[in-house]
Amino acid sequence: MPAVKRHSYDVIIVGAGGAGMRAALESSARVRTAVLTKLYPTRSHTGAAQGGMCAALANVEEDNWEWHTFDTVKGGDYLVDQDAAEVMCKEAIDAVLDLEKMGLPFNRTPEGRIDQRRFGGHTRNHGEAAVRRSCFAADRTGHMILQTLYQNCVKQGVEFFNEFYVLDLVLSEGRAAGAVAYELASGDIHVFEAKAVVLATGGFGKVFKTTSNAHTLTGDGMGIVWRKGLPLEDMEFFQFHPTGLAGLGILLSEAARGEGGILRNAVGERFMERYAPTIKDLAPRDIVARSMANEVREGRGAGPNKDYVLLDLTHLPREQIDAKLPDITEFARTYLGVEPYTEPVPVYPTAHYAMGGVPTNIRAEVLRNNTDVVPGLYAAGEVACVSVHGSNRLGTNSLLDINVFGRRGGIAAAEYAGVATKAPVPPGVESQVVATVQRLLESTGGDRVAEIRSALQNTMDMNAQVYRTEESLKQAEEDILALKARYVNVAVTDKGKRFNSDLLEAIELGFLLDLAEVLVIGARARNESRGGHFREDHPNRDDTNFMRHTMAYRNEDGSITLDYKPVVQTRYQPMERKY
Repeated sequence: MPAVKRHSYDVIIVGAGGAGMRAALESSARVRTAVLTKLYPTRSHTGAAQGGMCAALANVEEDNWEWHTFDTVKGGDYLVDQDAAEVMCKEAIDAVLDLEKMGLPFNRTPEGRIDQRRFGGHTRNHGEAAVRRSCFAADRTGHMILQTLYQNCVKQGVEFFNEFYVLDLVLSEGRAAGAVAYELASGDIHVFEAKAVVLATGGFGKVFKTTSNAHTLTGDGMGIVWRKGLPLEDMEFFQFHPTGLAGLGILLSEAARGEGGILRNAVGERFMERYAPTIKDLAPRDIVARSMANEVREGRGAGPNKDYVLLDLTHLPREQIDAKLPDITEFARTYLGVEPYTEPVPVYPTAHYAMGGVPTNIRAEVLRNNTDVVPGLYAAGEVACVSVHGSNRLGTNSLLDINVFGRRGGIAAAEYAGVATKAPVPPGVESQVVATVQRLLESTGGDRVAEIRSALQNTMDMNAQVYRTEESLKQAEEDILALKARYVNVAVTDKGKRFNSDLLEAIELGFLLDLAEVLVIGARARNESRGGHFREDHPNRDDTNFMRHTMAYRNEDGSITLDYKPVVQTRYQPMERKY
């Protein structure tokens, strides 16, 4: 049996990406705070974000936060909660300036101001033309944000528990009371008691085979909340980034198109002029991704198998490419053997970002239903659905989201912990995690984690990706149920206690299966096309029946019940989405 160790804090933060560390900076300045992370903080997935963080600074062109709000609402196909979008876009300017004061090395204009560039879906004067709104550090902005936040956390003395996998959430008397974690280095179980818990665990892109997400993005935070009987919101909406390296899914930032890159089909046509004549290659990601997939389906794809399109940078000056796009051009050279100076780069949509997640309000408080909060429980970043992204997130709004709502969550958690008493932690609260670990280590079943995970990813890529139908989603649901039955007999080869990644991958696979099922069932019930969710059998947006958020609940027998929640509308009414 693993050893069980106990800790006590005012606030614990689960996850050390951008949202987690931004929350930690606020919380640790007010109350005793610990950060639990399954990765060393600077390996978190925020570091993979490339293009920028948007804010209406108006350093390069005229801009204001209301235009940014409109773009966010329209880009999200009007499923965005507009009160939350207003908060995010208003606070964007201070969020960028805070990072600058922390030492983040943004690219600069000749006058020394933070430089800004164009990004998909961001416009001036409510859609008139593209605007320069993205603040950036070459094409490694997320990496710079992660390093800057970590340096400031170290400076402030934030306590980190690195390589601690949180596998259960402790709820007592209807409020947050802590978490149970598995320590990778020893195999010990740790119970962390706390007055408040902030979830900042990221997304679940590994349900798909072709994805820009790291191997560690397995939806742990969403899965834990789901198993506690709390709802998940809008899980059917998953964004497919247009420009993943063909066949690999490795991301090439939208910054390439922001700097003037052009998408072309096999005959060299700039095909986005047909789909989005006003802003062309800088249309929102869902539109560009479907346009690319359609070019391939209609036989205009490039390559031996006509299964991708081309990102053309060859007309850009080499010094511009080297200064603004150094990393992504190196990816093309390293992984595809393509020289971006002289050759177009093969690209195809890749699973990138979950718009849905744990439902929260604008204070980052987690909801137990449409209106009531779980006292002491908070969530921020990709794990959360506030909902500022609606059915399709605009590029650069993710790095903004983690900073604005990470900060809000950290402040709210600390304020709550400053006045609340600790909820009593029931004895034996770690028993479920201990039992799960023991079952997997002792299992003699014949099914392997990698085989089940591969089968899951294949059916999701085949049946629930850019284009969906009732038939394909039904097939995915049947496949997932069969895989869940096989998962009962899964076994791990490594029976050791120390650094047993085989064991943790088995646990993560359980979360992936749960979340894939929620995604598919929500998608089957949404008989319309909106943002990242496109139903070929229901190709039009249906505001009469589906201008609402999907709320999924797990029943005691494991089945799923769907409910709905109204969208918060303030000033922008739904209209046709033209670009």
